[in-house]
Amino acid sequence: MSNVPKTSLWGPGIGSLSVWWQAGRPFTLPASIVPILIGAALAYREGELIWVRFILALIASLLVQIGVNLVDEYSDHGRPAGALKHPAPYKVIFRRELTARAVRMGAIIVLAAATLIGVYLIAVTHWLLLPICLASLAAAYFYAGGPKPLGHRGFGIPLVFVFMGIVMVTAGYYIHSERWTLDALWASLPVACFVTAILVVNDLRDLDEDRAEGKMTPVTWWGRSFGRGLWLVLVVSGYLVVCGRALLDPAMRGLLLVLLSLPILFVAARPVFHGKERETLARGLRMTSLVHFVFGLLFAIGLIIGR
Repeated sequence: MSNVPKTSLWGPGIGSLSVWWQAGRPFTLPASIVPILIGAALAYREGELIWVRFILALIASLLVQIGVNLVDEYSDHGRPAGALKHPAPYKVIFRRELTARAVRMGAIIVLAAATLIGVYLIAVTHWLLLPICLASLAAAYFYAGGPKPLGHRGFGIPLVFVFMGIVMVTAGYYIHSERWTLDALWASLPVACFVTAILVVNDLRDLDEDRAEGKMTPVTWWGRSFGRGLWLVLVVSGYLVVCGRALLDPAMRGLLLVLLSLPILFVAARPVFHGKERETLARGLRMTSLVHFVFGLLFAIGLIIGR
């Protein structure tokens, strides 16, 4: 392999659009779509949806996710243990497809763009969004970046549960209604459960690498059996929160649509519970991400049709 990064029409080490697409880890992006979609669906149900704000929030959410992925790629490259990582297609620095400097600048640009959108949404709603946006950006950066990433210190699961679940859904609703409600909090919980389940499978897949690197996660602490049990608790809780509300509130019966995603969950469960090889667990990761996305779409549709 050449020691010189590949070139493109953009110049040495800048890479092509397809390389940047891989660097952004497109398979992670549905996790950023679902919470904004759920917040918007709840706002639509209450007659408060503002389309421009929904679109801008969706773009900002995607940009933050891409920014986190680029920060993670840059930070991995800067750590000695980064050389132990599996050379996946998105490891663009290791594969000499982008320079570390280009990845760092890419992260700065997309996070800055997300910040500008956040400033606009604060300006048209309420200043209370400001500390939430600042905390979210800080969590996004320090989750993967800095000398001691929080995601490597055992804080990954609570950070993902809170910020990619509760905060994103409730803020995604607030930009339309300018209200914090218990309904928005309730709607955020299943999203938080499923997005955290994705991280758990990711930790199961990377267990050997994480232990070699000294990364701290519940799976490295307590092993695969604990991780599988945690995955099960999270996904079952996600269904119970939604279906329980549907059974208790006749106006919410449309939420039972989420049960249509169960066949995908059953497919995901097999590699999660029986897989030991990296590729098998990677399939479990992809299927868990798909469950999260399909569940989220059906959840949103259930909220909308019950209006």
